[in-house]
Amino acid sequence: MTCGGPAGTRVIGAVVLTAATATGAPSLSTATPIVIAHRGASAYAPEHTFAAWDLALEMGADYLEHDLQMTADGELVLLHDDTLDRTARGPAEHCTGAVITKTLEQLSHCEVGSWFNDANPRVADGGFAMQRIPTLRGVLERYLGRARFYIETKSPEEAPGMEEKLIALLEEYELLDTTDAGDELPPVILQSFSPESLVKLRALAPGATLIQLTPGRMTSWGVRRRLADIAGYADGIGPHQQRVGPALVGAAHAAGLLVHPYTVNDASKMRSLLALGVDGMFSDRADVLREVIADHPG
Repeated sequence: MTCGGPAGTRVIGAVVLTAATATGAPSLSTATPIVIAHRGASAYAPEHTFAAWDLALEMGADYLEHDLQMTADGELVLLHDDTLDRTARGPAEHCTGAVITKTLEQLSHCEVGSWFNDANPRVADGGFAMQRIPTLRGVLERYLGRARFYIETKSPEEAPGMEEKLIALLEEYELLDTTDAGDELPPVILQSFSPESLVKLRALAPGATLIQLTPGRMTSWGVRRRLADIAGYADGIGPHQQRVGPALVGAAHAAGLLVHPYTVNDASKMRSLLALGVDGMFSDRADVLREVIADHPG
């Protein structure tokens, strides 16, 4: 819920935003919209695995997307769901239930690829069953210098300290310093559905690029009503593709916000969103999106 406050102050939920929280991140406006590989090339390989991220890079993705969870012993791991049941396979005591109730050692007993083979027999690969739950550290070590990272804090309210651990790790790998730019794009973008999490990230890393995700059930009008507040602490929005029209794109850009819709897998929808002027989009099919962007007259 958003409500007005005194002049110069905005209130979002229980979070008070003042001028001190205003973004200090560089602009991401580029001539070419960015390709964000949603959970990797997840139409072709199991999501959130090295197999999916490796393939996404081969397909020309600008960013690899990662969903962040925290273990019982405070380790940052990458998994979309806050529970293991959908994608993890292995001993039930280690590989079912909430991620935050398991230690990293317990998660090492789980594989996260065979479910994909069962669900997608046409692109199944026996090697997928060898894929394990990756840590954020492992991902940064594997892809540092050859990929950009688009990281979401998932269920941060259930994992106190997630933001601090994330920023500490990014600082360790010098990924928050965007000043040595041979690249017009920052190496890391941080996203969340939680305004509170983004405000915390802004305080911890004033120069970070932040994206406010908005729920699919929120109408275009509902998103537009929030834009002034979002512009006080974030650099862009990640709306559901079905909510994106000329009014939303125009209003977001007028507020100085980027627009990165999710999750777009149909080529015709990609073309229509590009025509509206979005700044990039999430897709499970980075190869299709890359081709559509290459053919886009803009």
